[in-house]
Amino acid sequence: MSLKVYINGKLFDKAEAKVSVYDHGLLYGDGVFEGLRSYGGKVFKLEEHIQRLYASARAIHLEIPMARDELAEAVLDTLKVNDLTDAYIRLVVTRGAGSLGLDPRKTTDPQVIIITDSISLYPAELYDHGLKIVTAGTIRNHPAALNPRIKSLNYLNNILAKIEGTNAGCLEALMLNHTGHIAECTGDNIFVVEDGVIHTPSVDSGILEGITREAVIDLARSIGLTVIERTMDRHDVYTADECFLTGTAAEVIPVIECDARLIGDGRPGPITKDLHHRFHALVRGEAAS
Repeated sequence: MSLKVYINGKLFDKAEAKVSVYDHGLLYGDGVFEGLRSYGGKVFKLEEHIQRLYASARAIHLEIPMARDELAEAVLDTLKVNDLTDAYIRLVVTRGAGSLGLDPRKTTDPQVIIITDSISLYPAELYDHGLKIVTAGTIRNHPAALNPRIKSLNYLNNILAKIEGTNAGCLEALMLNHTGHIAECTGDNIFVVEDGVIHTPSVDSGILEGITREAVIDLARSIGLTVIERTMDRHDVYTADECFLTGTAAEVIPVIECDARLIGDGRPGPITKDLHHRFHALVRGEAAS
């Protein structure tokens, strides 16, 4: 069965799902998106993702042409029609078709798109053995130029850093902010563990306020771990006992090497492994043992 893609209230076969070549989402990256996951047919943090999508849209003066509860229902319906329970969901809202100029006032008909499919961001063995990363020369966009809290369709900044990582033989790259401090990786938030305390860059470091990041912080604190959000630099990663990344697609994945420096003993650490286990229990509504 061909997967169905939702576009503005209608379902299309995957091969027939199209938007105009004049859409400003294509021409200029003018739009917003969210990545979500469903587990056992339940969408993890659906309300939070919908809230962030509408906040991003409002920040760029983009009116989403449907109510929040209608969009949430459309997500669930698209999953159901595709008979998917464990899936990756991509919610996209473009500015719509317009002229070949930048003026958004000349666009019409924003496109609301829901794609439901599978995704495997990293090979399964890396969750057991850990990921190697390098620091990219491409920095995160200056927050005064494009606020990192806006999850926009313009991901070229992240893509350029990703290219640096893959060219170095790594599947992920660490990105610094305009002050030279750690921001995040190209698609994930970053954490380190030192002497049993978890550290992660603060929101003012130029990061996306990750929903999985927040869920993992809450999980850690619920079991008595201390989590500190602060300004960090690469020294904190190089000298850490453990390091891990979080994201909707990545979930919780250990990092064992950064810039050719082993982190800890070069193996996933106990706190990382425990949080990975607890996160999987959380998303499936199970009690962690």
